[in-house]
Amino acid sequence: MSLSPAAAIGFANASAYDAHRPAYPAEAVQKLLKHMRLADRAHARIVEVAAGTGKFTEALAARHEGFDIVATEPHPDMRRQLEARALRRVVVRPSPAQELGRMVDGDGNGIEEWGDGVIAAQAFHWFATDEVLDEIHRVLKPGAVFGMIWNIDDYNKPKAWASSTRWAQHLNDWIHSLGTKDNDKRFRDMKWQEVFEKQLKTNPIQVLRDTVMGNMPRFSVPLGQDSVEWTHWLSEQALWNRIRTLSHVAMLQGADKVEAERVFREAMAMDDVVRNENAEVECHGRTYLAWSDRM
Repeated sequence: MSLSPAAAIGFANASAYDAHRPAYPAEAVQKLLKHMRLADRAHARIVEVAAGTGKFTEALAARHEGFDIVATEPHPDMRRQLEARALRRVVVRPSPAQELGRMVDGDGNGIEEWGDGVIAAQAFHWFATDEVLDEIHRVLKPGAVFGMIWNIDDYNKPKAWASSTRWAQHLNDWIHSLGTKDNDKRFRDMKWQEVFEKQLKTNPIQVLRDTVMGNMPRFSVPLGQDSVEWTHWLSEQALWNRIRTLSHVAMLQGADKVEAERVFREAMAMDDVVRNENAEVECHGRTYLAWSDRM
């Protein structure tokens, strides 16, 4: 299946994405793997869906467990960045999330019920569908866990989350206003959770019918959730470069691009912007984790 136009265009500059997006805090990686029952599990098999340029893949490959990893990435420019890392014990595949069951491991074997865990880093919101959940269910071993992780800057958070600063909230309001320009959903919309929630039927007749037909929930609900808060110090240019890696922002042209720069300068002029002795801006965010057991 083809990539969303927003993803294909918005992430075309894969080198900028790799350079300016943050790495995952070691504490957050450890927490997710512990919740997935993979921490300290030697040579566990992990499928990483939509691995992008390999920021999370690199964190997995560097760990002491010696994980065997199959990393998928359909975006050609991002996949080239991932392959260039030449990570040990990592097999890279071009398969989209909708076709996981067709993949093979490093030995040429199929990966149905192969994975001790499946992870989507900074990505599940792009393909949160029944079809993809079926594929993830297909490649996980019974009782294994599907884990999700996102680095979320304050300016790109869901509306319901409190902001640490007024300047970040100013940018957040503007970024949410861009959501009407395409039909794709981002993490900040929190719509990706619905694919799990709709497994629970409230109509007793439908529940009985699904039980008889064997249409049982594929993943446990409610989702497990955790987070790790962090602070980054970035120059204004580095902060703007990071913001421009957001797909909505990367796609802006003409007057919309000019307006984006104006809003950013406006935010940087607000009186609650904190700068250090190097004139770097104090930026807040959190790494959000979610997980669900394969039923």
